[in-house]
Parts: sequence; structure tokens; C-alpha cells
Amino acid sequence: MSLSIVDLRAYVPAKDFEESKRFYQALGFAMSDGWGGTADFELNGHCIRLQNYYVKDWADNCMFVMGVMDVEAWHRRVIEIVNGGSFPNVRFTPPEAVEGSLVLHVWDPCGVLLIFVQ
Repeated sequence: MSLSIVDLRAYVPAKDFEESKRFYQALGFAMSDGWGGTADFELNGHCIRLQNYYVKDWADNCMFVMGVMDVEAWHRRVIEIVNGGSFPNVRFTPPEAVEGSLVLHVWDPCGVLLIFVQ
């Protein structure tokens, strides 16, 4: 028998479910209904499941890493989102070189850390 995985979805917290849904769509993820009142966000075959549930300690420690081809393009997109004014709690740091990679840190509306790595 060969063990394999055909799908994997991490549950991500949302303090304001509607705001977080708008944020992930603004980033470019396609939204669909999840299970039990959740929302799935997919981009290029990769998916997260947004949960209408929030615990500060969980959100502050929740993070995921995305390998990307162009960190600068993601940085420009995040700047557009932040400058649009619809997401006052979204923060980011400019891309920086870390151990041979270019890394962009973005905190979603409830504090989940998105790490884009090129």
C-alpha cells in the first residue's frame, strides 16, 4: 500500500469573517463554500480554509509559507490592498533577503502571518 495525500487544507482563523473573506479575495484567491460554515480559498491548486472562529493566541501564532515565483509582484499587490484603505489591520514588511531567499511578511486582518518566499 502506498500512502498519499490528494488534498490538504489548513484551517485559518478569522476575527471578522467577512473582512477576512474580502482580504483573501483581494489577494487573488478564489473563494468557495467550505464545510460547516467555513470558506475555502484556492490559488493555483493550493487551498486554505477560513474559519469563522477567533482566538487571539491562535491567530497570533498561525502562519503559513507560500513559495512564489515573484515576491515583488506580491509586494506590489499588498501595497495596493493596504493603500485601498479597506483593511486597516493588514500589515507587511518590505521584502528582505533571508538565507538566499527573498521573503515578504504579511499579516492578514486578524494577525495570521503569510510568508511569501522566492
